[in-house]
Amino acid sequence: MDRTLLLNTTFEPLSIVSWKKAVMLLFLGKVEVLKEYEREIKGISMSIKQPAVVRLLRFVQNNHMNVKFSRKNIFLRDDYACQYCGKRFDPRWLTCDHIIPKSRGGVTEWSNIVTSCIQCNLKKGDKLPEEVNMYPRKRSVRPNGFYMLMLHIGIKIVPEYWKDYLFIRDHNG
Repeated sequence: MDRTLLLNTTFEPLSIVSWKKAVMLLFLGKVEVLKEYEREIKGISMSIKQPAVVRLLRFVQNNHMNVKFSRKNIFLRDDYACQYCGKRFDPRWLTCDHIIPKSRGGVTEWSNIVTSCIQCNLKKGDKLPEEVNMYPRKRSVRPNGFYMLMLHIGIKIVPEYWKDYLFIRDHNG
């Protein structure tokens, strides 16, 4: 693993950085190492274990935890899979479906929108899930910013070294 989990002083996950940036922050005295990988990084006059988790020594304001409501982020949250049939699709073959249709009082927000393929969206139409026996596979929730950051950079499985420092909500309910 060539990534390092960066925590705030409060142990809140802030970012995922390269091991090189983590080492630079360590030598600048800006972080402390909480966990290390087995791999050693060797320099001319010294060697250290590759940092797995580092914590800032000074608090920084974290404003990126609110995830913007957008079509792309809905698809990313749902892993580009139709929440009705379960199949994965290229984004051009996906739509956003209101679980409770707008015509029935449904609102456009994280908890009422899921990714749907065009075929399932047409099949469900303007009906409630119970009327057509089509229920989303996962509960529709607002994703946490760190979870979305992991998805954006392609980390789907949390490294074992990070698990003590992350609260990744189960998005299935």
